[in-house]
Amino acid sequence: MSGTETGRHRHWFDAWTRDLTRDVTTEDLQRLFTRDTREAYRYFARGLDEEELAAQSWPRRQLLRIRQVFVAFTLKLSPARRALYVISLVTALLGVFKLYRGIALIDIPFGVPFFHILLPALRWEEGTLALLISLILVNLLVLLEVADRLTLKSELEIAREIQLAMLPGGTATVGDAEISGITRPANTVGGDFYDVLPLADGRVIVTIGDVAGKGSPAALLMALLLAVLRTLVDEELDPPPLMARLNKQICRHTPGSRFITLFYAVYTPGTGALTYVNAGQNPPLLRRRDGTIERLGGTGIALGMFESSTYDAVETVVTSGDMLVLYSDGITEAEDPSGHPFEESGLERVIGRHAHLPPSELATTVLREVEAHAKDSRFTDDLTILILKRL
Repeated sequence: MSGTETGRHRHWFDAWTRDLTRDVTTEDLQRLFTRDTREAYRYFARGLDEEELAAQSWPRRQLLRIRQVFVAFTLKLSPARRALYVISLVTALLGVFKLYRGIALIDIPFGVPFFHILLPALRWEEGTLALLISLILVNLLVLLEVADRLTLKSELEIAREIQLAMLPGGTATVGDAEISGITRPANTVGGDFYDVLPLADGRVIVTIGDVAGKGSPAALLMALLLAVLRTLVDEELDPPPLMARLNKQICRHTPGSRFITLFYAVYTPGTGALTYVNAGQNPPLLRRRDGTIERLGGTGIALGMFESSTYDAVETVVTSGDMLVLYSDGITEAEDPSGHPFEESGLERVIGRHAHLPPSELATTVLREVEAHAKDSRFTDDLTILILKRL
């Protein structure tokens, strides 16, 4: 091999190992085998009775600990992944046993020169010890990763409960209208939201929005927007200036790559007057009593894009028997196994067939129909719908 080729190979090896060892410190490695390992063990060994274990012999105590951790770990996996893990583990152990070569006598020097002791020991193929060590380390790595993910999932479940508690539940009856909404995040937490805010003068605010993206980042921005929105509502601003101020706050406190679509409307019971601003949200459907559909289109761009954005308000009337349906794009974009979306036409068909239902039942029916269309209960985007029906 020439010197040029040797230098090239050495450069490639140095670059490869440099990437692998980047940001690795001695403290990280020490913490991996001390604190992280102990925390993972405590997580999977929560079902052990330490007082009962103390009465067992040392070998049996250790076997019980290993059994508990193994069972708790495998049961945390999904059935398919659990089967795959057990198959791979059994396969690896069978491979190790094939390296067994029987029992041999080992000559051990003892004490004074020329004095040796022959002891029986298991004989394995060369390299078996290294294989066992690597198998143990890989399983330890998997154990630590699963423990971290399950801990994070538990925290996200708590965040989901908090997020859902921020949204109105049940059916709100405001004057001559019933209002009900429902949301289903694609992940544990999501970026869709809706709100129903009664005002002191008897009017009510209905709003729905969608934060770009999904998961934890979208959920954090959703919480921020709801907090700012409810603060501005208390100042009794008209829809256009309220949206302009809300947009400025979003621009100042969110990354430039994030934006939020929002439909904001003020409904007046008795007269049915509806004043709305649509900042890039899917046009809500206003289904008239005779079955015709009107779309409440955009009056401004999404929040968080330009700090100087302004918004216009549009007025309409919700007459007796009419129904206002606000929804997120997760509903119309839900695809079946062939890749065909549910579309707005699918939503219109469901509303038309079940227009007689109260808002709470109709909202649940819509989600059920979307799920039937997709033939799956898991979606790639959040699903949210809010329905106002004038009695």
